[in-house]
Amino acid sequence: MLRISEIKLDLDCSIHDIEEVAAKTLKLNKNRILKTEIFKQSVDCRKGEVHFVFTVDVTVDGDEDRIVESLNNNRVVKTQKYEYKMPQSNRTSTLPPVVAGFGPAGMFAALILARSGHCPIVVERGRDIDSRTADVNNFWTDRILDETSNIQYGEGGAGTFSDGKLTTGIKDSRCRFVFEEFVGHGAPDDILTNAKPHIGTDKLKETVKNIREEIISLGGTVLFETQLTDIIVANKVIHGVTVRDKFGKEKDIETDALILSVGHSARDTIEMLYNKGINMMQKPFSVGARIEHPQEYINSVQYGEFKNHPKLKAADYKLACHPPHGRGAYTFCMCPGGTVVCASSHKGGVVTNGMSEFARDKENANSAILVGVEPADFPTEHPLSGFQLQKDIEEKAFRMGGSDYSAPATLVGDFLKCQKSTKLGSVKPSFTTGVTMGDISEALPQKVVNTMRDALVQMDKKLKGFAMDDAVLTAPETRSSSPVRIIRDEFYQTNVRGLYPCGEGAGYAGGIVSAGVDGVKCAEAVLSDVM
Repeated sequence: MLRISEIKLDLDCSIHDIEEVAAKTLKLNKNRILKTEIFKQSVDCRKGEVHFVFTVDVTVDGDEDRIVESLNNNRVVKTQKYEYKMPQSNRTSTLPPVVAGFGPAGMFAALILARSGHCPIVVERGRDIDSRTADVNNFWTDRILDETSNIQYGEGGAGTFSDGKLTTGIKDSRCRFVFEEFVGHGAPDDILTNAKPHIGTDKLKETVKNIREEIISLGGTVLFETQLTDIIVANKVIHGVTVRDKFGKEKDIETDALILSVGHSARDTIEMLYNKGINMMQKPFSVGARIEHPQEYINSVQYGEFKNHPKLKAADYKLACHPPHGRGAYTFCMCPGGTVVCASSHKGGVVTNGMSEFARDKENANSAILVGVEPADFPTEHPLSGFQLQKDIEEKAFRMGGSDYSAPATLVGDFLKCQKSTKLGSVKPSFTTGVTMGDISEALPQKVVNTMRDALVQMDKKLKGFAMDDAVLTAPETRSSSPVRIIRDEFYQTNVRGLYPCGEGAGYAGGIVSAGVDGVKCAEAVLSDVM
């Protein structure tokens, strides 16, 4: 199979047009093209032009090696269809491995272990996805937070109430496995070919449920409303875990392998591990706010005269800059046609996040605008001090919003003028528990505020109108990643053998795909049985 990249065609092209360009690129008669499959498809809207860019896999009648050699074209390479090969299991223990947390990392770890015949026990402090969805909707309506079941805790993890975005910066072949498993469990097929794939929170919920059902069908156990409260250690080796169910009853589970995939918001669990002597360290993270513009405006800026073309979906953007004498700033988790949601998990704190359904058909576009925060900015040198910084910001925002989970919001024009906002302009904020107009800079570290102001001006030069006066900033965005890393070795284990820190909460991932891949890696490490 030959892979051809950078095939540029207009928006009205067909598969026949792609085949013709492929044949010309390979310098072959079209009848020698036996099969053409789109591997990746993206939209290029730079320089005022809008067109599709394809990477295609082509099966040909002929010697592939000779064809590639004769072309001397770096856009054409020989490739093979990806297939994940289940690792050989060297695990001899008869004890069930335990997976703590059922977000992407935990799901994929449990899936690999279940397929290997090791019947994992999954403990998830939150509820199943259907109950969790009802709990989240109730919170947005009545503003009474359930600290057990919310956007951060529960089946599917925090990413389930997001855009279901599957973009990632890691280069690991297991990414393809994660994509294929999502599709195999109900996600849209186009995530395999879209250069900026997303599932959407509505479709991701069913996908997550289907993965759970397979794990159970293979002998795994999934215990919801069951929180990891302690680890049982002897001679620096895991011998079991203590869990607490929804009735407050605790019990011990004997195990010699614990995959810890609790997510970036399980502060109490991380603190318990620290107190048990697990090595960990401070990690940089990012702080900022959500910015909202009309989606129609973003479409106009990005697509121009093509904005209403039926083949184009809601436009997105990705911006980054490094203001003079400032820190790096960037947009994160951009949600076209989405909603800004209250993602609090602890009472008395406000957290923002972005969410889109698959259709991405809501009125506004939103994105986080974030600034890096280094350990030097943390209150102390304690390994968990980053959690305290998050907590301080979130609680301050809660008070500014009126102590009812409304969030503080400021118009961009006022923010740049260093003044409070007293009323909204043309952009109606979508924040699910409402906003209180004011000055978000009072909730954020001053270094973050200064960088955001400089960044808005610079980003406006890259995307005209990004700093429009009426755009709304809703704060704070504090949970983009974990502020702590649990130290693990080349065997994915801590200083306590049999404990495998995994995913975002452990500081080894930054999104659905990278977390899923890390879950696969940790499961492979358990199967290798290296202690």
